[in-house]
Amino acid sequence: MNSERTVLVTGATGFVGSGVLRRLVASSDTKLLGLVRSRGAHLPINVFPVLMPDEGLMGSIDLQGVQAIVHCAARVHVMDDRAGDPLAEFRKVNVDGTLNLARQAVTNGVKRFIFISSIKVNGEGSEPGVPYAADDVPNPTDPYGISKMEAELGLQQLAKETGLEVVIIRPVLVYGPGVKANFQSMMRWLSKGVPLPLGAVHNKRSLVALDNLVDLIVTCLDHPAAANQTFMVSDGEDLSTSELLSRIGAALGRPARLLPVPVWLLGLGATIVGRRGVARRLCGSLQVDISKTRELLGWSPPISVKEALDKTVKAFQANKKG
Repeated sequence: MNSERTVLVTGATGFVGSGVLRRLVASSDTKLLGLVRSRGAHLPINVFPVLMPDEGLMGSIDLQGVQAIVHCAARVHVMDDRAGDPLAEFRKVNVDGTLNLARQAVTNGVKRFIFISSIKVNGEGSEPGVPYAADDVPNPTDPYGISKMEAELGLQQLAKETGLEVVIIRPVLVYGPGVKANFQSMMRWLSKGVPLPLGAVHNKRSLVALDNLVDLIVTCLDHPAAANQTFMVSDGEDLSTSELLSRIGAALGRPARLLPVPVWLLGLGATIVGRRGVARRLCGSLQVDISKTRELLGWSPPISVKEALDKTVKAFQANKKG
C-alpha cells in the first residue's frame, strides 16, 4: 500500500468496520480514519476519529485528503422491526445516507468507494446446489435487502457519471471473535449442553469468517480489477445447520446434542409461534458462488472454517471467563 494514502472506514466501531481497521493498522502505514458517533468511541491505536455530524450520513463529512472509503455503516436488519414504515427508515440511512457520502467522495476526489452490501440483495434463500452468483438479477424481499439493492444501483449510476470506482461486496452471515446475535446464541446453547432439534436438517449454507471478509475488503482497496464490480464472499465451504452445530460443539469441547426432528415439523412449530423466518434460516439453504471473486481477483479465503470456528469459540470462552 502507498504510505501516503488515507482510508476512511465508516461504522468504525462495528463488527466489520473494527475488523477492517485492526487489519489495516497491523499491515500498513496508511493513514486511517474512523467515522464514529462520539469522540469517546474506542478505536485501534493510530486510527484518527472523524465525528459523525448530527444529521448522520446526510450531513457534511470531512473527506479532505481521503483516497478510499470502506462504507460499513448501515441501518441493519432486525428481527422485530417496530418502525411504522421500515422501508422508509432503511432508505434514510442505507440509500440516501450512502449516496450522500458517495457524492461528497466525488467532490473531494476520493478514488475508490467500497460498499458493504448484503446477500439479501439476491434473496432470502437459494435452491440446494444452485448458489447465488454476483451477477444474478437481484431479488430482495425485505426492506433491508431492498434498501441495499437501491444503494447499489445508485452507486453504480454515480460511478458511470463521475468515474468514482465503486466496489460492492455482498457478505453472507459473518462470524468471528465477538460475534453476537444468533451465532452467539448457538454457542451459548451448545456450551450448556442444551439439546437442539436440528439433527435432521441437511441444508447447505454459506458463511464467511470475519478474517476472510476483511481480507477481501483489503484486497479490493488496491486491486485494479475490483473497480466497478460486485463480489460474493464466503469461506468457500458450505455447511448444513447440523454440521455447523457439530463443528461448534467440537471446538467448544462439548459434543452437540442434536435431536433428529423432521424439518416439516420444525417449520410447522415455527409457524405456529410466529417464527417462520427463524425456521427458514435454520432449515433453508443459502449458498453463494465465489468463483468470480476467485478468478477476477486471484483471491481465496485465507483461513479455513475450522480455524475460524476455533478462534470464534476461543474468544467466546474467554469472554465468559472474564
